[in-house]
Amino acid sequence: MTERKPAGVSFESWVDRQIREAEQRGDFSHLPGFGKPLPGLERAYDENWWIKAKLEREGVSVLPPSLALRKEAEDAREEALEARSEREARRILAEVNERIREALRTPPEGPPLNIRPLDVEAVVAQWHERRA
Repeated sequence: MTERKPAGVSFESWVDRQIREAEQRGDFSHLPGFGKPLPGLERAYDENWWIKAKLEREGVSVLPPSLALRKEAEDAREEALEARSEREARRILAEVNERIREALRTPPEGPPLNIRPLDVEAVVAQWHERRA
């Protein structure tokens, strides 16, 4: 437990001493991320950054399931177009198509799904065009 601030010592110098002693003991050198840049410094400041980070860590979606699946399909298509190999692109598309087919069998709550499985051959053809 941290000791109490002694009377007659300014708060700032007491805190500074606590930090200095902890650094000398090596208390900070084994923390996760030690020596690495702080994530997100390149982005503009967002006052709700901590809420968004918590939602992302917890895997919580603020979109209704049907809209989240539409967004996932869009992202998967772009990811497939950027894939390193045709095999990887096909795998990405197959995974999202399976989730779409499942959602079509048992529609999720929320707005209508309004999506069909992605045309794997058309996306793979675009993948080849980008590499030509």
